[in-house]
Amino acid sequence: MTTTVTDEDIAFAGVIGQRALLRQGAVTSVQLLEASLARIARLDGRLNAFRALFPTARAEAEAADAAIAAGDDRPLLGVPIAVKDYVDVAGHAPAHGTGSRQPEAANDAEVVRRVRAAGAVVVGTTNLPELALWPFTESATHGTTRNPWDLSRTPGGSSGGSAAAVASGMVAAALASDGGGSIRIPAAYCGLVGLKPTRDLVPLAPMQEHWYGLSVAGCLTRTVADQALVLNVLQDRPVEVTVPRPLRIAWSLKGTLPVPVQPEVKAALHDVARRLDRLGHSVVKADPRYDGLAESFLVRYLAGAAQDLAGLTDPKATELRTRAAAALGRRVPAHALSRARRLGDTAALRLSRVPGGADVLLTPTVRTVAPPAESMTGLRTLALAGRQAAFTSPWNVTGQPALSVPAGFTAEGLPLAVQLVGPPGSESLLLSLAAQLEQSPERHPAV
Repeated sequence: MTTTVTDEDIAFAGVIGQRALLRQGAVTSVQLLEASLARIARLDGRLNAFRALFPTARAEAEAADAAIAAGDDRPLLGVPIAVKDYVDVAGHAPAHGTGSRQPEAANDAEVVRRVRAAGAVVVGTTNLPELALWPFTESATHGTTRNPWDLSRTPGGSSGGSAAAVASGMVAAALASDGGGSIRIPAAYCGLVGLKPTRDLVPLAPMQEHWYGLSVAGCLTRTVADQALVLNVLQDRPVEVTVPRPLRIAWSLKGTLPVPVQPEVKAALHDVARRLDRLGHSVVKADPRYDGLAESFLVRYLAGAAQDLAGLTDPKATELRTRAAAALGRRVPAHALSRARRLGDTAALRLSRVPGGADVLLTPTVRTVAPPAESMTGLRTLALAGRQAAFTSPWNVTGQPALSVPAGFTAEGLPLAVQLVGPPGSESLLLSLAAQLEQSPERHPAV
């Protein structure tokens, strides 16, 4: 009996599911690409996830089909993915969310080179806020990106275009970056899996570092297994998802700022804690010591904004709030930046040992569900953004891995999430624990 594969089956199959369809001969890579482009054409007028689509994708899909027919079994072969428009793609001029006319990149960034080498079909680039500065995806030049679960709300940022593209089924996965929560916040708001890897695990080349060590590269996916597969393409130390041993897990509602946590978010965290207990883990309450982290993050973030603005062809082709953040960054003296680095190093040593003698720390990813789009405006944006990153930014300072995983839905159908944090290099442990928490069947946005 022949089973018909529908467009919805393709859209929400994820990386591993689409890979299986290709290997079974149920679809071709060209058909996957056509389904992706058709979905983009139908939905992106409302979502505004994509900045650019690449005409080269068709030739890449045709080459993938020929390779599959010849027995090639590369991990991403034939699967359409997207790239955040902050990353170099050869022949494309990344806008970095701004109106600046940037030069075309001569070469692919290393992460793009790696997904291409693994056989991925690069569909296009996704929107972000200017210079990746904010936990939403809106800009004067490129407009407002919206959440597939509720079009009145933000998908988060700065990797909001990538998150909207994956959550809506336009692509199976998307490359992203995280300098203060820019992978994890969109993952939380859009019901996805988003990992901020250990610093330097995934190469940033051609950059040596970004935002003075805060930023890392990664991806957004539908499932934990997809996250592990793509992460293994992006870096050289393989991660493995297994059944974890009984763990000691500390939970906390404390962030770097004294921000209130929405009742639904608290309830989701407590529900996850109870589930972990039923799975045989020991769950205790223990708060991290965040001494020095807020200062270290803010100084490096602002100095990074100044550096990025100066790197634009036309720095004036940006919003006032972007230029204001960069102006503050230009006023950071060298000794303050050195102090910020030292504070971060001290905190990294302290927090590499999880509070309460635990193996993993459990916190909210964000303090609320996805806020309304266009609700953070003007010069107050910096203060409001800091409140949304109170649980994510510490781990950019310390450099250790932090993973946002779905944790159910509100009564209104908005995604909820929790964050798992571990010692440096504990990606396999975090992904294995997240796999235990993963629930099915999936719910999909109605957009």
